[in-house]
Formats: sequence, structure tokens, C-alpha cells
Amino acid sequence: MSVATELCAPLAVLGHDVQVPLVSGEKVEYAALDYAASSPALQRVWDDVAAYAPYYGSVHRGAGYLSQLSTDLFEQSRRTVEDFLDLREGDQVVFTRATTDSLNLLAGVLPEGTRVFAFETEHHASLLPWRRAGLTVSYLRAPRSHAEAVARLAEALAAAPEGPKLFCVTGASNVTGELWPVAELTETAHRYGTRVVLDAAQLAPHHRVSVRESGVDWVAFSGHKLYAPFGAGVLAGRADWLDAAEPYLAGGGASRTVAREADGSVAVEWHSGPARHEAGSPNVIGAYAVASACRALTEAGFDALEAREQALIARLKAGLAAIPEVKVLSLFGDDAARVGVLSFVVQGWNSSHFSAALSAEYGIGVRDGLFCAHPLVRTLLGGEDAAPSECGAPEPSLPGERSLNAIRVSFGAGTPEEHLDRFLAAVRELVTDGAAWSYRNEGGRCVADTRR
Repeated sequence: MSVATELCAPLAVLGHDVQVPLVSGEKVEYAALDYAASSPALQRVWDDVAAYAPYYGSVHRGAGYLSQLSTDLFEQSRRTVEDFLDLREGDQVVFTRATTDSLNLLAGVLPEGTRVFAFETEHHASLLPWRRAGLTVSYLRAPRSHAEAVARLAEALAAAPEGPKLFCVTGASNVTGELWPVAELTETAHRYGTRVVLDAAQLAPHHRVSVRESGVDWVAFSGHKLYAPFGAGVLAGRADWLDAAEPYLAGGGASRTVAREADGSVAVEWHSGPARHEAGSPNVIGAYAVASACRALTEAGFDALEAREQALIARLKAGLAAIPEVKVLSLFGDDAARVGVLSFVVQGWNSSHFSAALSAEYGIGVRDGLFCAHPLVRTLLGGEDAAPSECGAPEPSLPGERSLNAIRVSFGAGTPEEHLDRFLAAVRELVTDGAAWSYRNEGGRCVADTRR
């Protein structure tokens, strides 16, 4: 019996027994190893949503039983997320569509003249929203250690003029899985009068996140990475800048009163609190799914989940280290703490070709490309920052051609050991024997050539 199995079994997820076709015509159980993009939904979450579905109704407006029930469910979901994030008194939870939506919302409420600081290693969702009128953004060069990250931030903030400032930092890299020193960076930022927003998209599914303990001012994450279905996310934290700004979306729900003026214009009084930035009919099912996932992970126990995941990480790293042709990408070094996300390249292989072979010949789903973190991946691969590539897609190179993109394997609470064992066996076989099928370029992606 393995150490991981002794610790705890994987959580039940949808699609765990789905059979997919191989290029040979056989079918195998799909090994989903692309959790960093979207994790499978927990069976518990799906069951909760299905149980609520017959009682679906409008919220905050209806007097009927189903409307009242849905309103209570929506607001209780907010309370559940507050508890999950260990928010401070006065903090608020705003439901959004995803992490990207959350950070764009925050960018829109920053006071005029705010200076934003972010390392170039961020995901595009936390790298790009600040590029708008009225804000000044400074991108800090990639650090190679936690100490260097803290020192580089301190240096940049010490040189910044007076005025509102925000620092955006990821909790765990979506490329390397490495953990960032959030508490130390937050303490440094606050010393220079700078607020902090934590991109917890990759952190929250793997680790307990405490806003109170870390000291961050806001946290953002996505439901679809937290074992909930697509369509809902969270921005949580301090209320003052949120309440002082114009609503993210103007419309019903955000407005408290609307009245015609004598001159023919319309006067609006906006709500304060979460409603201010949740205009329109909210995604009640999405919010409930996020809350269900928060409850499920909390009840499973993060200590047990983290222990199991660390055992799987050690198993994966040892297996890849035994294959000389594989190079694992790292910003902070081989011994850096990480979640279940790992990117690598294989000597002599185009990453798109290798990933296509894993899927077509072994039924293993990984990701290849630049992972919507172009500057970071190009830094790790030694490429040019300005080299073009679409978000999430590899460069249009053919098998055997050099490409500045990588392969990412990612997993979590629903991953069985057998899937990682199959992955490692497939990597060894491909490196040793090569692909059994021929592949061609189709629209910038490498696909099995079934025309033969």
C-alpha cells in the first residue's frame, strides 16, 4: 500500500471513470491531469446543485417561496465563503465570474492615480487588468528566491511617490506550482503603505487560505479551479475602495433608488456592500456551487489533503528526475515548496507534439503552451519576452522543431495515484521509443495524423 493511499483516498469527482478513444481505436479511462486549467467538479458539489435545482428562483426581488429560498441560499453561500477565507470583520464577498473578472473589478475601483506593482511572473489575469487610464503599473523582474522577491518589492515601493498603491501577487504559480512568500510580501507592502491583492486561483484548491493570518487586503479565486462547475468566482476583502467606487456594472441590483430629475436626467443612489458590484440577476447556482466546494474541502480537512498531495508531488518529481531528457521548470529551485502543478520540457521534443502523443496514444490530458503566463515561461525557457504566442496555445511548430512552450501536468484532491503512474510510464515510453503514430500541424496545434 502506498503512503498516499494510507493518508487518504482521492475525493470523488465527476468524470473519474470516463472512457476516451485512443488513436489506435481502443478506449481507456481518461487521466485528467490538467487541474490547473479547470479541475473536475466534486461529486458532492454536483449533488448539492442538483438537489437545489428544482427550487430555483429569482433572488432579492421575489416574494414567493422559491425566491425567498434562493435568496437565503445565495446569501448563506456568501457566509460560507467568508468562513472559508477567514475574513476579518467588515470584509465583504463579491461574487464574480472568475479570478480574471475579480481582478478586473478591483482594477476598476482603484482610486485615481493608484500605482500598481506586480512581478512579471504573474498569470495574465493578474498581470494585465491594471493597464488602464488613471493607473500606473510597474512590472518587477522575476526573482529567483523568496528573499529576492521581498527585497525587490521593498526597493520598488521605497522609490515610489506618495499616493495609493497596490501590490498584486499570486499564491501559487500556475506554471511551476511554486508557493510565493505571501505573508512576508504583504508585511513589506504594508510597511510602505501599499495594499495587497492575492491571486489565489491556484492556491485555494490546495491550501487553506486565511485573509486574517496572511494580512492581504483582498483575495480572488475561481470556482472552476476549486472543484465547482464553470461560471463563478470571488473577490473578497476590504470594503472601503469597493464602496467608494462606481459600480462595476450599472443596472438593477446595484441601484438602491433611481429617479427622474427636473432637467430630464436620471439620479441614482447606489447600494453599498456586495450588491454594489453584483448588478443584474446573480449566478445563484454558481455561488452555491462555490460554497459547496468550500464546505467539501473544509470537511475533508486541508491537512489530510495537503499531505496526500505532497506525497504525489514527491512521487512525480522522483519519476521525472529518473528521466535525463526531462527538465522540470523552476523559479525558486528544485526544493521549493509547491502545489500539484509542474511544468517541464523534453529534450528533442516539441512540447505540443509530446502532449498530443500523451493524449492520442495514452488517454492522458495535460496542457502545453505558455499557460497565459508568457513572460514567466519565456524567462524559464530562456526565450525572448516579446516572442508572439496565443494565450494557452503553442507556437505553430511541427514535431521536432524547437518551440518556446512547455508541458504542464497538474492534479489535486480527485487524482488517483494510478493516473500519475500511467503518466510517468507514458513519458518514459515516449522518450525511449518515440511516438507510435505520426503527427501533423493543424491550425497551430499538433494532432495525430489519422489520414494514413
